[in-house]
Amino acid sequence: MHSFHRFPHHRRAAPSRDERRFHHPSYEKLNARGWGAAQAEAKIGDKRWKEEVARGLKHGLTAADSIGDRSISTFARGELPHFAGINTFLKAPYVEDVHEVGKYDAAIVGVPFDGGTTYRPGTRFGPQGMRRISALYTPYNYELGVDLREQMTLCDAGDVFTIPANLEKSFDQISRAVSHVFSSGAMPVILGGDHSIGFPTVRGIAQCTSKRIGIVHFDRHADIQEKDLDERMLTTPWYHATNLPNVPAVNLVQIGIGGWQVPREAVAQIRARNTNVLTMRDVEELGIDKTAEIALELAWKNADAVYMSFDIDCVDCGFVPGTGWPEPGGFLPREVLRLVGLVAAEGLCGIEVVEVSPPYDTSDITSLLGVRVIVDALGTLVAYGKLGAHRGIIDKPVRY
Repeated sequence: MHSFHRFPHHRRAAPSRDERRFHHPSYEKLNARGWGAAQAEAKIGDKRWKEEVARGLKHGLTAADSIGDRSISTFARGELPHFAGINTFLKAPYVEDVHEVGKYDAAIVGVPFDGGTTYRPGTRFGPQGMRRISALYTPYNYELGVDLREQMTLCDAGDVFTIPANLEKSFDQISRAVSHVFSSGAMPVILGGDHSIGFPTVRGIAQCTSKRIGIVHFDRHADIQEKDLDERMLTTPWYHATNLPNVPAVNLVQIGIGGWQVPREAVAQIRARNTNVLTMRDVEELGIDKTAEIALELAWKNADAVYMSFDIDCVDCGFVPGTGWPEPGGFLPREVLRLVGLVAAEGLCGIEVVEVSPPYDTSDITSLLGVRVIVDALGTLVAYGKLGAHRGIIDKPVRY
């Protein structure tokens, strides 16, 4: 039997180190985004981290004598350890007195409501699921060069008291809560909940301003029919939101729509209201950057602010099994996070992430992506100096 050892011409000599080196294009690390991000981190202070450590020691007792790291307390307080403590969103301070939310740049508001669900319930547990897995994150993003703890103030205002058996009463509660937070100056960040809440959340903001509001809506479903099963369900929010006098349908941009779950009743409303729809095929052909450019142009045209509504099912269901209406063929996570960042860079007056359904989730991956959408949007607002810009449109604040 012949072998390659007996016939060396069958073997290729290994390339020298120099050959390997110059086989690829030269790489200069100083030009890489990764190196630039490492340099940018040095410019971020750590004042608030030190304050958090001091607060933990004050309220949680100093550690046992055997603990060498004297920043550790006896009782867990603040961000660390990630697996311990009471989970607010990103371990942000819980504001029990909601009259205090105006002291913060943004406020997390949970809306544990799935009364508008028509197939798979469970999104009432979405706020809990996202808060729980948010403990996995730190407030710092390497690529953005942003530390949310150091560069903004975030609180968790808890959950809206929704009424499980009544859509309209729950909608009234949601609008009241959102209008209170928005009027305070804090930007509302909504953890849903099914997508029926899109109407009352936008209504809560719209009633605090005379200015015009556009909407960027990420979804696989159009959600713009008038009624479903004779009620204003999760398939109807944009019909009713665009009936509001300062939320015109021409400033509604829907991205990712398509597949086999778009009712024809919704399509009729798209035509009637002259809304803007970009399908997944549109996104593929245009590319992410061009899609964002078009969406921003349409949402901001003659508008004074833009609201972002993110339905987690816009992402391919292989990545987000924990949702009420899973649909193949949606975004890859990296694609949609890029789009979210591009949209947020122009400024937002509010954010909602809806349709996260932990009972159907696997290893919390759906909840995790929902959290990532929020922290990416907040980080982008900070990085581009847009956080707080929404305050300029508050000319009709409510007082409760």
